Amino acid sequence: QPSQSAFAHSHAVAAQDALVVPTVFDADAKGLREIAAETRALAQRVRDGQITPPELSAGTFTVSNLGMYGMTNFSAVINPPQAAILAVGSIVERPVVRDGEITTAHLMPLNLACDHLILYGADGAQLLARIRELLEEPLSLAL
Repeated sequence: QPSQSAFAHSHAVAAQDALVVPTVFDADAKGLREIAAETRALAQRVRDGQITPPELSAGTFTVSNLGMYGMTNFSAVINPPQAAILAVGSIVERPVVRDGEITTAHLMPLNLACDHLILYGADGAQLLARIRELLEEPLSLAL
């Protein structure tokens, strides 16, 4: 049975007849590469019908990515008893103003829903700010 740390990340996966949310245990102690590999392996096990009940429970935070379907923005609903869910939309090139000049930038919308009994909105805002920092300097994710 997997250990259960303070942060067990779930990633919503579309199965044949339902949306399934397998859990990456101890995500707070793993690097991005390891989480990505484990998430891909879990998604494949969902699609193959080989996922086990313990792998479908105990998540504390879910990432729901509909960007691959061209969704630019959406609101996701928290999976009780989890603390929060992050909705990730598709990356789109948009006009922006930089140094007084109009140019373009690739933007990706994020929408965080928090259960305020577990996670305060200010803490959620700090999480989004940190995600933004990491995405603006992606090399730091590899370290």
